[in-house]
Amino acid sequence: MQLSFLGHAGHNHFAGTALDSSSLSNEQMATIWAGIILFSFLAVVVAYVITSFCISRIFKKAGIASWKGWVPIYNVWNLLELGGQKGFWAVLALVPIVNFVSAIFLILAMYRIGLKFGKSELFVLLAIFLPMVWYIWLAVDGSKWQGKPAKKSA
Repeated sequence: MQLSFLGHAGHNHFAGTALDSSSLSNEQMATIWAGIILFSFLAVVVAYVITSFCISRIFKKAGIASWKGWVPIYNVWNLLELGGQKGFWAVLALVPIVNFVSAIFLILAMYRIGLKFGKSELFVLLAIFLPMVWYIWLAVDGSKWQGKPAKKSA
């Protein structure tokens, strides 16, 4: 009985059973891929809903219409402007290579937003390494917007 994940001669073996795609039928492979695609789609939808909800709460605290947090790209545009950056970086984030520069401006905006909510300078580390935690934290904690009131809009 072999217990090697590396296998021999290009085949994977676990407890004497081949674990390569040739041992699966087309229907089984299609089912696996459908499951992967469905799981990925659901993960993206859940991440979008959580992030948009949190951004809308952050906007509401800052005096921006909360519906803007639900519109893709426009929510990042407003987030950038809330942090003192140019909103067009949200569109440029869709351009390969330029998106790295856009990410830097988004991090700067998140840093300034954190400061305007009374957070320490180190709070930006959450924005860099765990942005979902950053969004959730600002959305649900009791911090108050300490910057200039944002322009009221519909």
